[in-house]
Amino acid sequence: MKKNKWASKLFVFLVLLFNYLPIFVVVIYSFNASKYGNWAGFSLEWYEKLFKNAQILRSLKNSLFLAVSSCALSILIGTAGAVGMAKSRFRTQNLLENVSMIPMMLPEIILGMAYLSFFSIARIPFGMITLIIAHTTFCVPYIFINVQSRLTGLDPAYVEAARDLGASQTRAFYDVTLPLITPAIVSGALLSFAMSMDDVVISFFVTGTTSNTLPLQVYSMLKMGVTPEVNALCTIMLAVVFGAIGLFYLLGSLRKKAR
Repeated sequence: MKKNKWASKLFVFLVLLFNYLPIFVVVIYSFNASKYGNWAGFSLEWYEKLFKNAQILRSLKNSLFLAVSSCALSILIGTAGAVGMAKSRFRTQNLLENVSMIPMMLPEIILGMAYLSFFSIARIPFGMITLIIAHTTFCVPYIFINVQSRLTGLDPAYVEAARDLGASQTRAFYDVTLPLITPAIVSGALLSFAMSMDDVVISFFVTGTTSNTLPLQVYSMLKMGVTPEVNALCTIMLAVVFGAIGLFYLLGSLRKKAR
């Protein structure tokens, strides 16, 4: 039994090392005084240059605005669609549910070409508006699937009890259904936010000249060579992500102790 425990721990350690070692290298080299691979001493030079790089900061601002906007619209559309599907029963319901997941299953390059053709035919100027529409389209299924699975396992007796006590259908939704599906909405929203921040292919087809996103900016820098400023930016973003995870963990621990 002890050998099996040590073997399982070693396996988990190797998997984590394989996944996080490249990230750890990026963090280390963001403090490297040299622009090249050789270590030349500790330095904050690249962080200083990062905050003076107007192009990277502008593209980061665009990416954050795009991710927040598309995520907010996806929450509204995906949640409304999942709730509506849960309350409806019609012949083609399963077909419609499967069709709603197509943006997740299609290759991004096909979606990007489809958006490009549609926006060109509709004569919609390429820019932040087309980016928000495209990102919202492929982010909606992540919200829809999470909320739908949560509603499937939700006991309808909760809503029925609220209605029996005199609550209207709207009040029963806000007081009973919405709090119960909030974890599914949050998990889907976080996944949608990450997908939007990470997207390159679709954004490449529908972006404009003044709406460059961070992934596209980094991609364009590959032609000239990526500087350690990108390592510094990645380190800051990693610190924010791990800080948020630690905060959620702390709040969860405090809530358990309060109970």
